[in-house]
Amino acid sequence: MSVPACSASDPDREALARELLTAWTERQAVAVPPSERDIQFDLDAAYAVEAEIARLRAESGRKLTGRKVGYANKAMWRILKLETLVWAHMYDDTVRDSRGSAADLDASQFRAARIEPEIVFRLKEPAAEGADAAAALACVDWIALGFEIIDCPFPDWKFQPPDFVAALGLHAALVVGEPRRVDPRAIPDIVEQLGAFKLRLSKNGELVEEGAGKNSLRSPALCLAELASAAGQRGEPLARGELVSTGTLTTAQAVERGDHWRADTEGLEIGGLELAIR
Repeated sequence: MSVPACSASDPDREALARELLTAWTERQAVAVPPSERDIQFDLDAAYAVEAEIARLRAESGRKLTGRKVGYANKAMWRILKLETLVWAHMYDDTVRDSRGSAADLDASQFRAARIEPEIVFRLKEPAAEGADAAAALACVDWIALGFEIIDCPFPDWKFQPPDFVAALGLHAALVVGEPRRVDPRAIPDIVEQLGAFKLRLSKNGELVEEGAGKNSLRSPALCLAELASAAGQRGEPLARGELVSTGTLTTAQAVERGDHWRADTEGLEIGGLELAIR
């Protein structure tokens, strides 16, 4: 996966990218979000900063593995005056596979982390703009349940969409469960399942929240299709081999050392996932 192109050198953009990357790497706080420093800091500026961070990470030897989605809820678009969802890149040192549908993460690498159960896709071919759910799934190699860990550098978790994008989409880690290959013959059934399935999120053996596929833009497949269009319009189309984490299916839950999380689906033929925070 190639590094997104940056515009001509901009000292302010580069300085902000280095500041946010250092905060992310060192788990430091950022006292004032970019949108509060400059009222003109919009999504165009944020994606330029995010692209600069991707370039800096590539220079340090890291590889892009895919993208995570933010604001996969149209009700939030109206409130925040968004026209579509937003995204940020994921990396080879933030994404990991589970072992037998179970994994663990070290809590010391996080500041004030939260966990989100999500559907993850791997693309076998570029996803085209303007696709419907079935056409989007036709580009998918496999589907899996995932846990994304998000971690916010801004005080009290208060930020605007441009701040979210520039701060690596708050992405800290993604744990991917056992993949299920997408059989082209089963796509009509999977489309129906993805819009209707339920999810149970448990902590330490107790139910925390019930979620649903519809919470990700009515269906994770539709979320993938929306991302394909949004990314393509910005000149960063989804590519073969990318992982796409399609937005949380429940509210984000705070995590602490000693937690044992589990997610299970009902109505979707996909394995559950466990995550221990140590």
